Amino acid sequence: MADKEKTKKFINRLKSRNIVRPMVNKMYAEGVTAANEGRPLAWSMVNWWEGDIVMRAMGVTPVYPENYGTVCASTGMAQKYQAICDAEGFPTHLCGYSRNHIGYAAEMKKLGKIPPDAPLGGMAEPTFMLGSGIACDTRFKWFQALRQYYDVPVWTIDTPSYDHTEDIDSDIHEHNIRHKVKELERFIEFLENLLGKKIDMDLVEDYLENQEKVFQLWWEINELRKAKPCPMHSRDFWTLMVPGYYMTYDKDALNLYHQVYEEVKARTDAGIGAVTPEKYRLMFAELPPWHSLDFFEKLAERGWNFVVESQGYHPPEPMSLKTGDSVLERLTRWTYWVNVGHIRKAKEKNYPLFGPVQYYYNWAREYQVDGFITHSLLSCRTATFWLPHAANILKEELLVPSMNMEGDIVDFTVFDPDLVLKNAEAFEESMDYHRGERKRKGLEW
Repeated sequence: MADKEKTKKFINRLKSRNIVRPMVNKMYAEGVTAANEGRPLAWSMVNWWEGDIVMRAMGVTPVYPENYGTVCASTGMAQKYQAICDAEGFPTHLCGYSRNHIGYAAEMKKLGKIPPDAPLGGMAEPTFMLGSGIACDTRFKWFQALRQYYDVPVWTIDTPSYDHTEDIDSDIHEHNIRHKVKELERFIEFLENLLGKKIDMDLVEDYLENQEKVFQLWWEINELRKAKPCPMHSRDFWTLMVPGYYMTYDKDALNLYHQVYEEVKARTDAGIGAVTPEKYRLMFAELPPWHSLDFFEKLAERGWNFVVESQGYHPPEPMSLKTGDSVLERLTRWTYWVNVGHIRKAKEKNYPLFGPVQYYYNWAREYQVDGFITHSLLSCRTATFWLPHAANILKEELLVPSMNMEGDIVDFTVFDPDLVLKNAEAFEESMDYHRGERKRKGLEW
């Protein structure tokens, strides 16, 4: 009986999520196969889709060290690679993803081959590395540091920072789109010179059309999660992120999201929740503890259903493309729109504007959340420094309280699940109190 209780699951996971693991395995296996067959392989940062389709159309197989950090964290291998990184003389406060990858690269260079115990078959030696100017400086500096192990070209796609104070229809946005198109054109020129062949723009358009269909379905799935009870937990969102972030060109990804949509829609129509009973609806920011995702079962046991999460990892909302846009303009508009679409939504709904934390204000109202869980990360300044500001906005404007979890994306030694559970009981009292306050003040929920 004790064993059965130990393995009992409190999150009603989607069956369609089981399609994802074979797709992830395929993604890493393709990278190793490409290297073995002498085809070009890229170590690539998340670039919000604009570089991926171009690489695929050029016959390059990208693999993603940031995602590999989550794989290593979830399999327990990250501590080994981080220790190697530390021994190599890199600071221990670096991004956990970068420490994992630098340690992995250092071991692979020393062995002269992929480490035999590398999760999912590992990542082979790259032909080049693709950095990104989005979000944090580590995204390109760590690839520069990696050249001491693999002296291959490093290309960084420059991305202008969007201005939350500018009107959404301001010409500054069109200027940024034109700049991004030029950056993609330069990247294509770099690849054509490196690989000695021309890009197939018809293939870029085919991949982009598939990607746009993936975006639409992915967005519709998340819209269904506004239902009460919420039919899909954040655990499934984080699983489904992988094909939505790295495989949008692939027909298999489109098929996956079709199946997920049908399952989530059926649950919504039948009133089936991901957590039963759904006592509290929670929103999570920003990156989860990849090493301890099973911890969310403990919170689900208390009736906590995480209904929306992680602003940097959602698909862009549907938008109207401009007539006459080239393929590269369409591609860059989607990447740009993921960062500014929530501002337009706020203006359309007459919401007050709060700049970089607008996502969470919008979601708190639309998903009608009871609480906001923030995850301050030891090794990620970019995903952490603004969390107190977001928590203050939600408390002041919407009477939604917050609770912080201290931890890291990769290093499990700094995460204390017992402390979080201890704090959870007191936080429930706060959520109950503020639920009454919202009702008393006439808020929507």
